[in-house]
Amino acid sequence: MVDIQIRARTNERIRAKEIRLIGEEGEQIGIVPTSEGLKLAKEKNLDLVEVAPRAEPPVCRIMDFSKYKYDQEKKERLARKKQRMIRIKEIRLKPNIEEHDYQTKLRHLKRFLTRGDKAKISLMFKGREMAHIDTGRQLMDRFIKDLSELAEVEKPPSLEGREMVMLIAPK
Repeated sequence: MVDIQIRARTNERIRAKEIRLIGEEGEQIGIVPTSEGLKLAKEKNLDLVEVAPRAEPPVCRIMDFSKYKYDQEKKERLARKKQRMIRIKEIRLKPNIEEHDYQTKLRHLKRFLTRGDKAKISLMFKGREMAHIDTGRQLMDRFIKDLSELAEVEKPPSLEGREMVMLIAPK
């Protein structure tokens, strides 16, 4: 069906003298005076709806406008229902993390990814830790390796100021 905004002009609100008319089955009727298009629509108990107001002459279609509006609203509701908000969960850590803490962070990441959320891993460097960026890179690579069956790297580890950031998404 032709894409029409809900605020389209209908019936007597159409101001043009002549219109290009499309029938209820989508067949081209041709260029006719607006009054004749209205008369044809009324005979079939349907509405005359302006489809393309900027065309010369404007294009109008014979259809049941209330049914069309209902169908459009139903499609929009269905689209919103199927839409899923993608959340980005963040894990913050430091380069000198203990093994137990690493396993805890890894467990949290796995839970986020299995729920379908993306995860941002932020590795913060303080003071002299900036001299050991390679330690942070090794830690990020370890996360990538441990999560390889669940996730894929969307944004590889990159240093942004005193923070190394990586974004991972579920497979």
